[in-house]
Amino acid sequence: MNRLIRVLLVDDQPLVRAGLRVLMADTPDIEVAGEAGTGTEAVALARELGPDVVVMDVRMPGMDGIEATRIVTGAGPGAPRVLVLTTFDDDEYVYGALRSGASGFLVKDMALDDILAAVRVVAAGDALIAPGVTRRLIGEFAARPEPARRPPRGLHGVTEREREVLTLVGRGLSNGEIAERLHISAATAKAHVARLFSKLDARDRVQLVIVAYEAGLVP
Repeated sequence: MNRLIRVLLVDDQPLVRAGLRVLMADTPDIEVAGEAGTGTEAVALARELGPDVVVMDVRMPGMDGIEATRIVTGAGPGAPRVLVLTTFDDDEYVYGALRSGASGFLVKDMALDDILAAVRVVAAGDALIAPGVTRRLIGEFAARPEPARRPPRGLHGVTEREREVLTLVGRGLSNGEIAERLHISAATAKAHVARLFSKLDARDRVQLVIVAYEAGLVP
């Protein structure tokens, strides 16, 4: 039997939360642990309920989803993972949410199966990089100049092969696709990614994508 994934839904629109709750109600491996309508409520409930995944809207009154994400993901070992709930066309804050520790995206008009798959992927410790919509989002927002962006970080200690792997991660390729592109085994590709996590102090693949953009590996 699959482990039960406990989800905290955060959106300032009750109808959106209600819709997500209905979508997840009949899913045996996902449970809605609670709901919040503001970033402040999200932070408090994340501490109180200890969910596995927080589905986080960005635009909310008071504390927005970016700041709430930073606090929730920065709570230390065992902190919940965050999926940003956004609209691709008008949400200017996705890159900031990634920098704050989000593990990926949910788009509000995604199909049910895609939403549930996203929650499962993030709960398992991975990040939403491979799906086409996420690839477009990261490419769109990470390429934009942001006033608060830090200077490009160095890649000290990263080997030439690891740099190649990081470039492909930044382009949204999975371990299997990286292995095929570099003519190495999937296990070797996975090992290179694991070493990049350690060397670059990255929590997941989303953060590796950010590093790749900041280092200029992905135009």
